[in-house]
Amino acid sequence: MKETNNVLEMNQDYNGLGKVEIAPEVIEVIAGIAASEIEGVASMRGNFAAGVAERLGKKNHGKGVKVDLSEEGIIIDVYCVMIFGVSIPSVAQKIQDNIRQALLNMTALEVNEVNIHVVGVQFESKTQETEVDQEM
Repeated sequence: MKETNNVLEMNQDYNGLGKVEIAPEVIEVIAGIAASEIEGVASMRGNFAAGVAERLGKKNHGKGVKVDLSEEGIIIDVYCVMIFGVSIPSVAQKIQDNIRQALLNMTALEVNEVNIHVVGVQFESKTQETEVDQEM
């Protein structure tokens, strides 16, 4: 695997049919979906533009994920909001394991680091609070 112009080029040659290149955005999407699948993750944190695009109906699966292609290998930073009451170290470990496994299964790429950044804690949602108030 080598990096050329922000594209990962796979070293495997499949019967001389050609080469396989994977864009970093693909890795971001795979990692974002894998992180969102874990119970205890409330949401992924993106930038302002991603939030506006999502409100307009465009789902950004790579939101909250930063991929760094360096000489040392692939480094992934995940920025997420956890649900109040979960074990953060346990959920973070599950996120790391799920991302590593998803990337290995889908791209055959080994990741050097998966760094989890907890940027917030989500308490009970407003809809749950209103439902409780209406029941009383």
